[in-house]
Amino acid sequence: MESTKKIFYLLFAVALILLLIYAQSLIVPLVLAFLFWFVIRVVKKLIHRTKLTKKWPDWLMTALSTIVILVIIAFSGKLISSNIQQLSRSMPKYEANLNKISNTIDTTFNIDLVDELKEISGDLEFGAILGSIFNAISGLISNGFTILLYLIFLLLEESVFQRKLKAIYKDEKDYKHINSILSAIDHSVGSYLSLKSLTSLMTGALSYIALLAIGIDAPFFWAFLIFLLNFIPTIGSLVATIFPAVFAMLQFGDFTPAILVLAIVGGIQVIIGNFVDPRLMGSSLNMSTLVVFLSLVIWGAIWGVIGMLLSVPITVIMILILSEFPNGRPIAIMLSKKGDLKKID
Repeated sequence: MESTKKIFYLLFAVALILLLIYAQSLIVPLVLAFLFWFVIRVVKKLIHRTKLTKKWPDWLMTALSTIVILVIIAFSGKLISSNIQQLSRSMPKYEANLNKISNTIDTTFNIDLVDELKEISGDLEFGAILGSIFNAISGLISNGFTILLYLIFLLLEESVFQRKLKAIYKDEKDYKHINSILSAIDHSVGSYLSLKSLTSLMTGALSYIALLAIGIDAPFFWAFLIFLLNFIPTIGSLVATIFPAVFAMLQFGDFTPAILVLAIVGGIQVIIGNFVDPRLMGSSLNMSTLVVFLSLVIWGAIWGVIGMLLSVPITVIMILILSEFPNGRPIAIMLSKKGDLKKID
């Protein structure tokens, strides 16, 4: 009987992974819609704190919060699109500077840089690399309508969700327990998203000022990329620093601007990542460092860059849900930071 259960769990896990991979186009927009829903709830709570809005109806608060988020996204999308067009127009200049840098290295160190790189990683096509980055962002934008559609249904469902929950859990004790689990998920994910968004926004804004001062093309695009990549644990900040540094070298055909970007943007990443971020985040995420890294790798393998961005919120929800079931509690303890799970009454 025990072996049958193990086989069943294994087959279920394999089926779930296959579903996540092959139904990615349907599931990822839904997950993103859920995260936007969490962000809207955070914004709603912030707006609700003012004396003027305390007596406003819930539907009006939700509508106002949604409009604020959508306006920010639309404005950011317009700026990003403009920056991408600017980079696309400058592509020939970047490729010419790449050849210039390659020739300088070849002359200085007496090596054939392009041939060396080809041996290591195959043909190096700068345009193809930049194009793949743009395609990834364009793919996210193209899913905007699907995400918005999911989000509208989530907001409509929110108004009747508690009524449905009471109909399912008729016993008051069971209803309070499941409601407390959902509240814990709401609080943990909402806290993570709001605090991480704040620190990522600070990093992006300071990096934008630095890139603008250095004279890097499309500084808003790189600042947005830095903001986005900071949601990826461990490697995100490193990649977010290297990308604009490499493009600074390609833009100017010189190493000095790249060194400046590495020093200034890297310094911003170090200060915020090591001092500001831990102070703000504190112990709000009960996750082991190893688990953070493993979740990054696993979700990255399943959903690529989007999976990396979503790895922490998904794992937080998994820990909270698993901790409430006898069979899942040992797994939740292993995933937690110190083995302590907050008891949800």
